[in-house]
Amino acid sequence: MNSEPQPSRRSVLQTAAAGAVALAAGAPIVKASMKAETQSTVIGTGAHTYEVVPGWGALPEGKKFGNTHGVCETEDRRIFIHNASPTGDCVCEFDADGKFIRSWGQQFNPGAHGMQVRKEGSEEFLYFATTGNKKVIKTNLKGEHVLDLGVPMEAKNPAGEPCYSEKNPKYSPTNIAFHPTDGSFYVADGYGSNYVHHYDRDGKYLRTWGGTGTGDGQLKQPHGIWVDTRDASNPRVLVADRANVRLQWFTLDGKYLAQVREELRFPCHFDQRGDEILIPDLHGRLTIFDKDNKLVTHLGDNPDAAKRGNNGVPQEQLVPGQFCSPHQAIWDRAGNIYCVEWLTYGRVTKLRRAGA
Repeated sequence: MNSEPQPSRRSVLQTAAAGAVALAAGAPIVKASMKAETQSTVIGTGAHTYEVVPGWGALPEGKKFGNTHGVCETEDRRIFIHNASPTGDCVCEFDADGKFIRSWGQQFNPGAHGMQVRKEGSEEFLYFATTGNKKVIKTNLKGEHVLDLGVPMEAKNPAGEPCYSEKNPKYSPTNIAFHPTDGSFYVADGYGSNYVHHYDRDGKYLRTWGGTGTGDGQLKQPHGIWVDTRDASNPRVLVADRANVRLQWFTLDGKYLAQVREELRFPCHFDQRGDEILIPDLHGRLTIFDKDNKLVTHLGDNPDAAKRGNNGVPQEQLVPGQFCSPHQAIWDRAGNIYCVEWLTYGRVTKLRRAGA
């Protein structure tokens, strides 16, 4: 499975109603302002006010985005975009101003999905969760392979039974998260069998938790995963339990702790800045929670419910500052936001921080 699910008619009606409530409650709206000879689009309020940067991340002639699924920033402020490019440019590299540097990664198409960056010693590495070839792949920033992990056949579920059968292992990883201290990492099997797998720094299997269900600690499409360090003394694994429309927290060794359901539609993944968590929601908006997991704001909430979570919105119907299907989003080191959307032709939006 390498595409995002279309919303049902029922979910479209539900999200339309939710949008009406948000507007009635005074949620941030998109506005246009005149600056010199150009018109800019500004979204958000207060410290979370952002200006949409038009045309950021244009590709050279002959290269095309496909579904844009992942985004990350390196220490030197380069921005990497992971996408299902029909031209084989599945990893596209830009400078902070959006100037194209180079591209690579034909091996990730189809199946480009999750991507994270981590510094290990003096070098940075990219970790990919690929839904097409059903692997977790680690490369350096040049694209040279360092680690390649397939189906964890040794994995056992909470009942002690094998998670996967030799004949037909249902496994399709969607994203990766990193332990804060010991170099180990976590893999969310979001499109396979709804488990989280934990590996040591060398890719040796350690443990598994989750499994399909709606109860505490069970998962239904654990699409995104993050290690939440907002409480530095108590880091926790945070999972975007997307089809259950909730977030769940676990200890670093997989014991269930807590969950949140409010202000979510179809949460995809996370990024963290200080005491806040950024949540790209496939159903048409970015959401920011504070340190207590209370809503700070929704950004770019699409007023057209038919466009939310819709992979096939025609390009001419896109509106600056309104999202259709946010799949991953990050804050950069300056507090700007980059959002990539699940759209067949790809869409990358930079929101330049304008708030105090």
